[in-house]
Amino acid sequence: MAEVTASRPRFHNFVILWGGQFVSSIGTFVTDFALAIFVYRLTGSATTLGLVYALPILPLILVSPVAGYFVDRWGTRRALLISNIGAMVIAFALALLLITHTFQVWHVYVVVATSSVLLALQLPAFDASVPLLAPKRRIGQANGMRLFAMAVSQVLAPVLGGVLLIAIGIQGIVLINCLSYGAAVVSVALIRIPRPPAAEVDAAEAPATVVRGIREAWRYLVARPGLLMLMFFLGLISTFIGFVEVLINPLVLAFASPRALGVVLSIGGLGMIAGSVAMSIRSPRRRIHGVLGFALVLGTAIVVGSLRPSVPLMATAAFVLLCCSAFIIGSSQTIWQTKVDQRLMGRAMALKNSIVFGLQFVGFALAGPIADHVFQPLVGADHVRSPAVAALVGNGPGRGFALLLMVVGVLIVLLAALSYGYPRLRRVEDELPDSVSDVDDVATGALAPAR
Repeated sequence: MAEVTASRPRFHNFVILWGGQFVSSIGTFVTDFALAIFVYRLTGSATTLGLVYALPILPLILVSPVAGYFVDRWGTRRALLISNIGAMVIAFALALLLITHTFQVWHVYVVVATSSVLLALQLPAFDASVPLLAPKRRIGQANGMRLFAMAVSQVLAPVLGGVLLIAIGIQGIVLINCLSYGAAVVSVALIRIPRPPAAEVDAAEAPATVVRGIREAWRYLVARPGLLMLMFFLGLISTFIGFVEVLINPLVLAFASPRALGVVLSIGGLGMIAGSVAMSIRSPRRRIHGVLGFALVLGTAIVVGSLRPSVPLMATAAFVLLCCSAFIIGSSQTIWQTKVDQRLMGRAMALKNSIVFGLQFVGFALAGPIADHVFQPLVGADHVRSPAVAALVGNGPGRGFALLLMVVGVLIVLLAALSYGYPRLRRVEDELPDSVSDVDDVATGALAPAR
């Protein structure tokens, strides 16, 4: 099906697309949660479980720049169809392996890695579709809706995954995931997504063109220091958040029960939902202020949550942290979607994803060794040896984790303050022209079958 150039569709075309992706997101998160439990029960190996969680990141980092090129070349609609149909086929193949009792653990590695490659195509395609389906004044709302779908999916996944594992087993969950991808495919098929003009390329030159296309996007960002700095700012924030994601589990479990940890994480998830709803209703007028200002609050929340071994304190900090994350992600996405040339949107978004996920992976990799081999021995595993440190982070087991998180929070605050002092980043919305027009929805193309 060829994508056509058309007038800007009504915003409810985006709502249709978002609805299909929302259903797919719930199915994916539930399946990922249930599959991790299933694999761990099958193998009893924490190493295998760790691979299931870690393996999706590397293909996403490595493949994203190439995937972004194909988003720009094929158009967002075709890229979304290919990624969702491919994911549906993979889920169906996994269901067949489970139903026929031919499943082996190594199949999970193939499924996870392949799904990650398709996700590398889907993410920039969806990002690039937002400014094509929403007028500029509603792009922030669209990003808030997307974050809401992600937050709700993450909060529901443990509850639904646990219930469905008992009720219908892993085979039934994977089959439901196939249907959820089907909903995403139908949502894409029902709408038109306008396509910005792109240069025609000889198929014989495609391999060289991929490299040139990625270089073109990189040069585009280098020529716009504000966007380049925003990309690395988001990457560094992701590195620090990687520390938080790894260390919050041992920190809470050092002084409280697994149930208490579940409460902290659930309340944090509610913070993400609250932030995304607020973002959907009204996004910050100056979006770069939203990015830097909420990063400042986020870092402060991490510091406050590290002060004492208290479940209510950490739950509050988690709520504020994830609420701020929604505003940071949504505001930064809107800047990219309104300032980047639409012909380069797929490649630019993919390069950003590659940098952000790559630096987040660094955070995942460094958090444990730094905590185990530096901060825990320095502070004391069971009690804090230094009165000064005890006055800072409290006493008891695991306060080395707390001290490391406090350092992370302080670094985020400093990063936000220093970044605000960089004029190109602070004025990025003023210095770069908009790539989308500030027009209302038009009457044509409201809901049309794809051609």
